[in-house]
Amino acid sequence: MLNVLLLSAYDADSHNRWHQGLRAQFPQYQWTLLTLPPRYFSWRVRGNSLFWGLEQRALLERPYDLLVTTSMTDLSALRGLVPGLASVPTLVYFHENQFAYPSSASAHQSVEPQMLNVYTALCADAIVFNTDFNRQSFLAGTQELLKRLPDYVPKGVVEQLAARSSVLPVPLEDACFELPEVGLQDQQALWPAAGNAGSIRRPLRLLWAARWEYDKGPQLLLAILKELERRGVAFQLCLLGQGFRQSPAEFDEIQQSFSGQLVQFGHEPDVKRYRQWLASADVVLSTALHEFQGLAVLEAMAAGCIPVLPNRLSYPEIVSDRFLYDVSADNVVDQACRAVERIVALTEEPGADLKQDVRGWGWQEQKERYRQLLEGLV
Repeated sequence: MLNVLLLSAYDADSHNRWHQGLRAQFPQYQWTLLTLPPRYFSWRVRGNSLFWGLEQRALLERPYDLLVTTSMTDLSALRGLVPGLASVPTLVYFHENQFAYPSSASAHQSVEPQMLNVYTALCADAIVFNTDFNRQSFLAGTQELLKRLPDYVPKGVVEQLAARSSVLPVPLEDACFELPEVGLQDQQALWPAAGNAGSIRRPLRLLWAARWEYDKGPQLLLAILKELERRGVAFQLCLLGQGFRQSPAEFDEIQQSFSGQLVQFGHEPDVKRYRQWLASADVVLSTALHEFQGLAVLEAMAAGCIPVLPNRLSYPEIVSDRFLYDVSADNVVDQACRAVERIVALTEEPGADLKQDVRGWGWQEQKERYRQLLEGLV
C-alpha cells in the first residue's frame, strides 16, 4: 500500500475533480490531502509553501512513499522549509502552465509565476500534463524565458524537463457516459425521419459551457449568435458556466438580444440537471482563447453533443479537422462566419458518426496508465 501525500495549492474545480477521481480510483493507497482555496492567485502560488511549511510541518514530516502535487505548489521553497520532502519521489501534475495564457490589460504580467512553474517542474521526478498542447507550450515557454536571462543560464534545462514529462488527461468519471433519465425540455430528433430529408424540424440547440471570462471568448460567442440570426438559422442557446460580479459585458448583451432563444442562462450547480442540459443539446460550441484540456467540452461530447471547436489550443488533440473551425483571421466577424459555416455543415449532415466516442478520456481507459506511473516512481 502506497502512503501518498497530495498537495493542491490552488484547488480550482478541475484540480479538485482530478484529485477526487484519483483517490476514488485508488482507495488501496493511503492518501493525505492538503488543499488551499483558489483565490488571491499571486499570493497563493508564492505563499503556499510558507503556510504549509510552517503550519503543517509536522504532517509534512511524516514518512511518505510518494509526493503528488499540482504545478501551483511552490515545491522548491517547500522542500527548503521541510528538507525531508526532498527525498520523497515526486510527481507534479500540470493542469495549466503560466506561459500559455492570452494577454490582457487585466492579466498579471509578473514573470514570477512562470519561474515558479519551472522551479517546481525541476524538483519533480515525473512531470505530467493533461494535454500535449499544455506540455509543448510549457516547454516552449520555458525556452523563451531562459533566453531572457542576461547571463549564467544553465544548459539542457528544457531537455531535462522534456525527458521526464508525459501526458495523462484529467479523466471523465463513469457517470459522464451514463444517459440522464430525462433531458430538460425534451428534444425531438434533430433530423427528419428517413425519407423526409430536408430542413431541420426544430431549432438547433447550442450548448456553451465555460467560465464567464474574457479568455473563454465571449466576443466571438456573441458574433456567432449574430451571424446565426443574420443567416436565418433557427436556434436555441443553453449558456452554462460560472459567472462573476464583473463578467464581460457580452453576456449582458446576449441576455438582452437573444432572450427568446435562451433556454438556460447561467451556472447550474446541480450535477444531475447539468448533465441533463448537456444531453438536451445538439452541438457543444467553444470559443475559447485559453483552454488546456476542455473538460466541459469532453463531458458534453460524452453526453452526445456534436463538437464545433476552434482550430487551436488542445482541441486538435480531441477531435478531427471536421469539427474544427478556422480562427486564423484577426477579425472576430470572420471567425464567427467560419464557425457558423461549420455548424450548418455538420447539422445538415445526418449521421451517427457525428457523435464522437470519448471513452478513451474516461477513468476506465486511463486508470492503468495512472497506476503504472504512480507505482513506477516508488
